[in-house]
Amino acid sequence: MATTSPLPNSRTEPDGSAVIRVLSYNIRSLRDDEDALARVIRACRPDLVFVQEAPRFFRWRKHAARLAAKSELVVLTGGATATGPLLLCSLRATVERTQDVLLPLTPGLHRRGFATAVVRIGGARIGLLSCHLSLRSDERYAQAGMLLDRLDAMDVPYAIAAGDINERPTGRSFRRLAESLQDCWAVAPWGGQYTSTPDNPHQRIDAIFAAQGVEVLGCGVPLGLPGITEADLRAATDHLPVLAALRVPGA
Repeated sequence: MATTSPLPNSRTEPDGSAVIRVLSYNIRSLRDDEDALARVIRACRPDLVFVQEAPRFFRWRKHAARLAAKSELVVLTGGATATGPLLLCSLRATVERTQDVLLPLTPGLHRRGFATAVVRIGGARIGLLSCHLSLRSDERYAQAGMLLDRLDAMDVPYAIAAGDINERPTGRSFRRLAESLQDCWAVAPWGGQYTSTPDNPHQRIDAIFAAQGVEVLGCGVPLGLPGITEADLRAATDHLPVLAALRVPGA
């Protein structure tokens, strides 16, 4: 386990830069203990939450809104309209625009998408992208390229992408992302490393990536964080969350 010293709290610096707390979490369509999930999210005190496997079917908006309310956040964008990726945020974020993106469909496979937004926090203007990449290697590699293209097209000074990569850091899709973006855990490891599975953490397949110029203050699985119990982490879903503290320069 990496250092368990406290992550910095959210704040706006005198120069307009913003220290933000970012959480990435695969929630398995809320099929597990929703109250435990909400307790974990609240304890992380995030400004932004990049969700994967949000509810996509019957009354999916109601389910997403309920989770946001329990987590003391609001729905930013995504859900069924992005085929699972979802973005939540605190009231600290001012929303500039949102867009849910459907990726090309490979016959016989689940369709994938991105939930994207541009927000302002303090003096920082930030592009956001939540993703859940394919289980199939060739499609996953292509989607990693589409992710990078989408961030470029957002025309923002700084960007954060996070999600379930469905691949370990040695895989070519993960490496494709890490060659252009900062793999936040590799830059400033904190907490735990492995995100799958809660009962037997042995692989890192979920990650937070930040554009060059964003300062990574710490990133990892929030083990031992006040308010988070092992019982809640096991009950909430079949992945462990990734929490990062980032300093984003003012625009």
